[in-house]
Amino acid sequence: MKLLKDKILKEGKVLSDTVLKVDSFLNHQIDPLLMKEIGDEFANRYTDEIITKILTIESSGIAPATMLGLTIGAPVVFARKRKSLTLSSNLYSSKVHSFTKNETNEISVSKDFLSADDNVLIIDDFLANGEAIKGLLDIAGQAGANVIGVGIVIEKGFQQGGALLREQGIRIESLANIKSLENGQVEFFE
Repeated sequence: MKLLKDKILKEGKVLSDTVLKVDSFLNHQIDPLLMKEIGDEFANRYTDEIITKILTIESSGIAPATMLGLTIGAPVVFARKRKSLTLSSNLYSSKVHSFTKNETNEISVSKDFLSADDNVLIIDDFLANGEAIKGLLDIAGQAGANVIGVGIVIEKGFQQGGALLREQGIRIESLANIKSLENGQVEFFE
């Protein structure tokens, strides 16, 4: 997706050979026009599927997932990283390790919002090692939901997550797939 790649090249900050900071438009401040285009692009890529729920994880997956939901008219369910007084039981849960934050969180989704009747599209901001996606797949599996695929805004193709998930037969659509962040430069797969 050219618009996204241009935005990454213009505003993304390479912090190391493995870390790309995109907080000016995706992870802290959100560019709503770009998110709308991202939602439309995911809708186009999965136009052949019937999607009843969009599943993501808080917080950076919420904006692109919501814009997709707006485009296709499907509800967005997000896995919470922290339990609250209103979300304490009747949950699907899974543990997810964050490479960037170097912490493990238990993510949870209420059983009220995901079931075996659902055709689920998982959306997330980044795919690196695949831990967040594995956690969301686990939650969808606990619900008996049918996962039709995964939509990723930015894939770090030089890390193993995408390859491992594709080897399992999971359909992954990445809007920008990064080949390298070496020498402070973003290089995309074509």
